[in-house]
Amino acid sequence: MHKLIASIGAIAFALVPGAAMADTPPNDAQIAHIAYTAGNIDIAAAKQALAKSKNKAVRSFAQEMVRDHAAVNDKALALVKELHVTPQSNPTSSALTAQANKKRAELAKLSGAAFDRAYATNEVAFHQTVNSALADTLIPSAHNGQLKSLLRTGLGLFKEHQAHAEHLSAALK
Repeated sequence: MHKLIASIGAIAFALVPGAAMADTPPNDAQIAHIAYTAGNIDIAAAKQALAKSKNKAVRSFAQEMVRDHAAVNDKALALVKELHVTPQSNPTSSALTAQANKKRAELAKLSGAAFDRAYATNEVAFHQTVNSALADTLIPSAHNGQLKSLLRTGLGLFKEHQAHAEHLSAALK
């Protein structure tokens, strides 16, 4: 449990751009990179769940995560291409990647019901943090209207993911 709390804290810290970038709000290129990175992190976590879990509900949720996050990332890539913007790596996206790699390694050591519960719990925490960062930092900091709109659409979808993850987590206890 202590590792989970530390992991959630690290993700929360990493997702709050002001914490990672010294009170400077992220620019649109950094926001695009952060959002795309977060999507890829959840896709990788879902693929890990698909490889490890035999639980029908967990597998269904993981398939939804792959499908939805890939679709949002595809829209984000199309938008940055249309706008001629190159997503810019930044301390937040780097910290997210490092923390996600650590979490995947922790989950890799688990199997069966223990993996399923840990995956679902992590998905709840991840979506809570991503949704908070989107609402409180990324959307308000975005300058381009199309980027802001895409982030708002993502937030709506990711709130649904959070609710689904909460339901799944409760069902696995």
